[in-house]
Amino acid sequence: MSALQPLVRRGSAKIIKDDTVCNHVVAEATKVAATYQSHNIDNKLVVALGQVPVTATTCTESKLSSLSSCDTKGSGKLLECCLRDILKVIQPLGGDFTARYTIINDLRTVVGSIDSLKGATVEPFGSFVSNLYTKWGDLDISIEVPCDSLVSSTDKTNKQNFLREIRNVLRRRGLVHDLRLLLHARVPVLIFESNLHNISCDISISNLLCQMKSRFFFWITEIDERFRDMVLLIKEWAKSQQINDPKNGTLNSHSLCLLVIFHFQTCEPPILPPLREIYEGNVADNLTGTRAIAERAIQDTCTANIQRFKTNSFRNVNRSSLSELVVSFFRKYSNLNMLASEYAICTYTGQWEHRSNSTKWTNDYPLFIEDPFEHADNTARTVSMSELSRICEVFDEAYQGLVSSNHDRTSLICSLVRHPISTKVISPHSNPGLLSGASTRHPPLSGLFRGGTARYRPLSDAPPPFRNQFNHMQTESDEATIIAIRRELAQLMLKANTRNKPRSVR
Repeated sequence: MSALQPLVRRGSAKIIKDDTVCNHVVAEATKVAATYQSHNIDNKLVVALGQVPVTATTCTESKLSSLSSCDTKGSGKLLECCLRDILKVIQPLGGDFTARYTIINDLRTVVGSIDSLKGATVEPFGSFVSNLYTKWGDLDISIEVPCDSLVSSTDKTNKQNFLREIRNVLRRRGLVHDLRLLLHARVPVLIFESNLHNISCDISISNLLCQMKSRFFFWITEIDERFRDMVLLIKEWAKSQQINDPKNGTLNSHSLCLLVIFHFQTCEPPILPPLREIYEGNVADNLTGTRAIAERAIQDTCTANIQRFKTNSFRNVNRSSLSELVVSFFRKYSNLNMLASEYAICTYTGQWEHRSNSTKWTNDYPLFIEDPFEHADNTARTVSMSELSRICEVFDEAYQGLVSSNHDRTSLICSLVRHPISTKVISPHSNPGLLSGASTRHPPLSGLFRGGTARYRPLSDAPPPFRNQFNHMQTESDEATIIAIRRELAQLMLKANTRNKPRSVR
């Protein structure tokens, strides 16, 4: 979509008021609008859908080849445009970041008022830190209990007691609602929603390993920007299909991220390397001793290896479009249950691993997705056998739907997102700023770690109070978009002037 199109509505040109544009340029802009509309009459597809390159893993087993072969067809310009429009709606803006930072600051005040937590730091992790969150994403926060300068090793009983104290203070201050304390969960957690922003928050104690996992994902987003786009799209799609709910036997968000990584590793050519080429070893085992030293050692190793991978001039570059990757993703996992009983998904090695190769890949689970940071852990341990079958069914339905020629823009969007979001994507003019190139760059995170400080946007940018987040979407202007629009207008003016020049008589 050109930079000018968001400003052109129903065949008429609406130009930024600060720009003085000649009449013939406005006429040209109107033609652009008319042309754009003519290619979207009744939301029908005009351009024929293209072919998607074949991708495959190196596994020799025929079943593995069948599952990994991604000879997808039908992912063309319509799907690409739909995916881009969806991203513009679900990606967070500056106000979404500020809202979460406000919650973190409020919680720091609460923790600072508790005597038993004096010196504790409030540190976010999860999708917010990895920059893989949407406007409606949860906020995960770890309360790091001081242990001199060493990595904290708080036992479960103390974690439960700390969470009780935090709950009591939050309840007294009336800052949150829907407080729930899950003391006997694998990781004790306090869950609530903020009153001001209606953002769901999960509070845990001394969760440094999850912080490192989040940073690792953030570093991966620096390798290829398509990774972040894919994760946001797949997470939203999974929610729309109700398969992103570990409490009910489906996939958690961590598993979905690993599925995207594995897909990028097994494309041809690969987009991402095996994760052992980024960090060789078990992160969980190496987070010991002095915290600052342990964290720095892991970060320095990952940074150097990522840089080495990105600058490898002998590496074949995968140039698949986002739509091609989405279609091949669904194709790859549509028959996942065929292999789940025999093979584990291993992003550490970047390939399917036979369960018999390791005692840690137990057959007690219908699906095993190895945690590359904690090798003995199965991130898909909550997936039940019945839900695994349903997960594969919705993967296959998504694939068949995307390669079908019997759909239009509306049906495509509705098949990929939840209903409240689909209405925003299908009717962008109800909120014109949504498609005007608003910034989605992630602000600096350095100040969020260990209670540090950083420059942030004024708190006035934060969203107003609301209960239904889908009905209040924040937008912000982007100077880059204005520059692009002006550049396009200048090109139109040059084109118009060229047309008006009298032809020389030969």
